[in-house]
Amino acid sequence: MALVLALGSGLTFGVADFAGGLAAKRASATSVTFLSQAIGLVVLLPLMGLLPGVPSIEAFLSGGLAGIAGALGVVAYLRALALGPMGVVAPLASVVGVMVPVLAGLVAGERPSVLAGLGIAVGLIAITVVAGGGRRTGAQGDGARAGDRRGPLLALAGGMAFGVFFVLLDLTPSGSGLWPLVGARIASLALMGSAVTLAGRSLPPRDAMPMVAASGALDMLANILFLLAARAGLLTISALLASLYPVVVVLLARQLLAERLRRPQVVAVVLALLAVAVITVG
Repeated sequence: MALVLALGSGLTFGVADFAGGLAAKRASATSVTFLSQAIGLVVLLPLMGLLPGVPSIEAFLSGGLAGIAGALGVVAYLRALALGPMGVVAPLASVVGVMVPVLAGLVAGERPSVLAGLGIAVGLIAITVVAGGGRRTGAQGDGARAGDRRGPLLALAGGMAFGVFFVLLDLTPSGSGLWPLVGARIASLALMGSAVTLAGRSLPPRDAMPMVAASGALDMLANILFLLAARAGLLTISALLASLYPVVVVLLARQLLAERLRRPQVVAVVLALLAVAVITVG
């Protein structure tokens, strides 16, 4: 069940990120993040009864710190996606984001089976390959290089923040239900609300609202699935499967934006599927 939840989290993160990246092309990443986070809280509150838990200072503190890290990561990541190409920046964020919780899990004493460890290695290779296989060449690539210089840096910063988010969320009390996510979302809304106000940002335009709503709702669903997966299984494996979201972004960008899917990216998709199969067997 933990594997299913973690994989579902990764797939959902991918769709949420794609929608958020499209919205960030039409509005500032800060305002998109603030509004999507607010929508996520609206989605979360009716679901609280599905996983009852005991609220505590520890749950709100860990969740709040996770929320701040996650919000900062989302702003950097959405901006990177807007700069594009999506098929490059999404994997770059993921490869950094997954290394933080994997290392934290190993340091904490988690020891996956040999097969599961092999699956983790294959998954990391898949993410690395897809990150290196999306650069454009030729006239179109020359026009994209200005954005690419900033995009990877923002993607790496966002990935680091995502990794911290995963670790902090895993540290929340097991009996706290979904309360840590409430703390996370309140903290992130306070942070992003202040940023929007100080920067004088306006809300996203009307034509971007469906994408913002989809991103916020799906991001919250992915957070819930990851929290459940981390509690039911190993952080190392849950984080790896949740971090396969670049594969979804790459495929959606290929189908909907006609971004070219190069041979290394095709290989990476196959490796990602192989990693899921190996981890499942292990």
